Order: sequence, then C-alpha cells, then structure tokens
Amino acid sequence: MSPVAAGGPALFIGTDTDYVALVRPELDPADPGVRQAAEQAGVSPEEFAGAGDTWAVLTEHDGEGGGFELPGVRDTEPADFAEQLRAELAAGTGEPFTVDGGALLRLDARPAAADAYAFTVHLTPPEDPSDDDAGTPLTVETGPLPVAGLLADLDAFLGSLA
Repeated sequence: MSPVAAGGPALFIGTDTDYVALVRPELDPADPGVRQAAEQAGVSPEEFAGAGDTWAVLTEHDGEGGGFELPGVRDTEPADFAEQLRAELAAGTGEPFTVDGGALLRLDARPAAADAYAFTVHLTPPEDPSDDDAGTPLTVETGPLPVAGLLADLDAFLGSLA
C-alpha cells in the first residue's frame, strides 16, 4: 500500500527510537495517496479519510511500535496536557515533576542534563474486547530532551489546536 501522509495536530515526546505521540490524524480525500489507498480498500476517499476528529496515542519503545485510539477525547484534553507540560518546563526549576493526563496517560519528568529532561510516560490503553492487549499498561522511557526544543514543539502543537 502507498504511504499516506496524515496532517493534523501532533505532539511527539521522545527520540526517533523511544517516543510517545498524541496525534489527531487528518487525511485529505483529494491526496493521491489517500485516493489510491481508498481504492485498494474498496471505499470512497471521503470514507477512508474519515472525520479527522479521533485522537490516538502512538508509541515506539525497544524496537516495538504500537498505538491506540482515544475515543471521545476532545481537543481540550490534549491541549490541557500540553499546557501543563509547557508550564512545568517554562518554570525552569530543574526539579522532577509529573503531568497527569487522566486515566490513560501520566508523564514523570526528571532533569537529565543542563536544560534537558528525560521522561517516563505511563500509558493505559482503553479496554477493547476485540484486542487482548488493550488495557495492558505500557511504560516508555525517553532519553534526555532539550527544554528549548520541547517548548517550541509544545507551542507549535498548541498553535495547531487554536
């Protein structure tokens, strides 16, 4: 299948090999990749693209990728999480902190170097009777990430939600 570019708000916390991402994919039905994928799936491009309002969590850890949808999550919830994380980072205390994203997500931050933090992200996917692994907690550890880069990413993410 052809790769399909997905737009929409996205917040990545981590590195290329260990990360957690909050995303709300938006596919353009007019995109040639979307049209080709829809044809292969036997549906219209509009149906394949969907409503573009479903948030998801994507992960990569120890070479294993995964993810799950967050049904019923509104833009305000990821925005609140990002604003809490931004406030803690901008405070510049150099102390450990926790950002609570509700029942599905918690982020523990600890200073890792000058002007950098490492994160432990605790995820609990929602229950799904059709998925044996759903509901199984997952922890993702990131290496040190520079505060300046994180603040810029958070500002871009929050701006994409405005």
